Amino acid sequence: MSYKGLKILAVIPARGGSKGIPRKNLCTVGGISLVGHAVKSALALEWIDRTILSTDDDEIAAEGLKYGAAVPFMRPPDLSSDQARSTDMWKHAWLASEDHFNQTFDISILLEPTSPLRRPEDILATVDTLVKSGCDAAATFSRAPAHFTPHKCLTLDDNGIIGFYHEEGPNFSIRQKIPQYYYRNGICYAVKRRTLVEKELIIEENCKAVIIDRPVVNIDDLHELAYAEFLLQKDIR
Repeated sequence: MSYKGLKILAVIPARGGSKGIPRKNLCTVGGISLVGHAVKSALALEWIDRTILSTDDDEIAAEGLKYGAAVPFMRPPDLSSDQARSTDMWKHAWLASEDHFNQTFDISILLEPTSPLRRPEDILATVDTLVKSGCDAAATFSRAPAHFTPHKCLTLDDNGIIGFYHEEGPNFSIRQKIPQYYYRNGICYAVKRRTLVEKELIIEENCKAVIIDRPVVNIDDLHELAYAEFLLQKDIR
């Protein structure tokens, strides 16, 4: 089975040097590692041609293999640091996969393990949006709560005096009047080959949004890990 005759590569990025939660990608939610959740969501879609794990860590590689991902190469050290760009990591994974499998992929999707509450239909919606819109990229986003928007954010000067981050902030005391903002939730990114491989872009130009209107978590600390476990146990996802 293929998606509209297009060759699609799923890339799961999982380096070993996470700082907020050490060995984060091996942490479990609902008894399954974050890597395992990402792999399972990709393998649930038969039209994804290849699902690969990009990692620099042997233990994480073994975890990906356990759940059925391919690990045809190890990520180079220069693409595994805190300073490495996602664009460079993804481009390397794309080209290395094409070399390994001896085929060219039309589209690649990026599935971050730190978003374990994704559904296979989220991935399908993102790829559908990319193809049907004619855009260069598509990605999932969530609506930012009003109190985290620029109109509500505050600053502190050296004397501890509060200021408004947005110059119009004092005029938006009523939450309902604040413009809607969005943030990336890490559930899915989808790009065409030319966008990433040639232009080295992801969402910077001509990216269509897929809005996720349910609770999701992009895990970066222990509180978010616990929240993801709570949502999964309550089946609020």
